[in-house]
Amino acid sequence: MGAGKSAIGTRLAHHWGVAFTDTDTEVERAAGMSIADIFELHGEPAFRDCERRVIARLLDGPPQVLATGGGAFVQDATRALIRERAVSVWLKADLDTLYRRTHKRGHRPLLQTEDPRAKLERLAAERDPLYAQADLTVPTDDRPLDATVAAVAQAVEAHFAARGTPPTPRTGATES
Repeated sequence: MGAGKSAIGTRLAHHWGVAFTDTDTEVERAAGMSIADIFELHGEPAFRDCERRVIARLLDGPPQVLATGGGAFVQDATRALIRERAVSVWLKADLDTLYRRTHKRGHRPLLQTEDPRAKLERLAAERDPLYAQADLTVPTDDRPLDATVAAVAQAVEAHFAARGTPPTPRTGATES
């Protein structure tokens, strides 16, 4: 949450001439309700199952920039899908940056707690080792957005070049 997946992903998709898809939006569409409502009515395990199925469907589609929520890449089955079918990018930001970008927004179910900063800290401690398994890591702290987009594009394009494959970006951008 707060690493910049939507802003960066939208610009990357434009740069490459492909679609940008946010899995949270697609999960809400598939479930017919908001993520907050899914969490409240069915719990996080049901949300994660729906999220995995939506990501699998999207990865079977045309090349795109796919922004996943912070918890998607933590799930073993979802991470395996992304590793098999896409290039994953960890949009890494430090705790201060993440807190500053998220603490005034009320639409993040995992941060609906008395101490959202402590929750972010716990999530980072749990998730960062798994995020580190992404194919690429690009810092998204306080640099200009265009510079971050350029850094991600360059990293993805270099990744494809190193593999000797044409750059048909299917990036799974995850965030810290």
